[in-house]
Amino acid sequence: MISWFKKRKKDYPEFWLDYLEHFKDIKKTPINETRFVAFDTETTGFDRKKDRILSIGAVAFVNKRIPVNQSLELYLEQDIFNPETVKIHEIMKSSDFVKISELEAIKVFLDYIKNAILVAHHANFDKTMMNEMLSRNGLGKLKNKFIDTGVLYNKSKHKIYQENLKEHYYLDDLCEELNVPKVDRHTANGDALITAIVFLKILARLDKRKNLKWSYLLGK
Repeated sequence: MISWFKKRKKDYPEFWLDYLEHFKDIKKTPINETRFVAFDTETTGFDRKKDRILSIGAVAFVNKRIPVNQSLELYLEQDIFNPETVKIHEIMKSSDFVKISELEAIKVFLDYIKNAILVAHHANFDKTMMNEMLSRNGLGKLKNKFIDTGVLYNKSKHKIYQENLKEHYYLDDLCEELNVPKVDRHTANGDALITAIVFLKILARLDKRKNLKWSYLLGK
């Protein structure tokens, strides 16, 4: 079993092994000292097998500081085109964005996130699409822990309010309820920044009510 694992490990490219190294001997840090990365993907549709990621936006932050000038914005080459989704993300197949291959996007994204805790709205969709892209390129799944802002907000609402609860919150819902400007909505980079701000506002709310704990954030 051990020899098989070593052989299998050698089959992976160096950048993937570098990514895995970040998860060795991780020490638990206070929430306000932890590196989070809010990210979003724009895709050709919702089918993880048929559809593809068109763009990835991400912003890293620690505590309450979001260095927007260090955000990540990637546009991927389009082998699949769905004109119906262009009305939402406005990414045309022939647009002037500099586009890179899936493999190159993976390399850049992994180097950016490292072992940060990933934050996304409807996180399972973005996670699934990213893992499918990794699989197509012969790699494993993302190792990072995930936090879904929709799920976290819903939990905070149940803790704080007992009326006007929703089973499902869209990002627009959270922007309205938390007074977050919808700048560059439906672009990967814009939605990543909005998600980061929404997340920090939820944390501030939880902190006031003494619910800001790792077990609460990670759903344990």
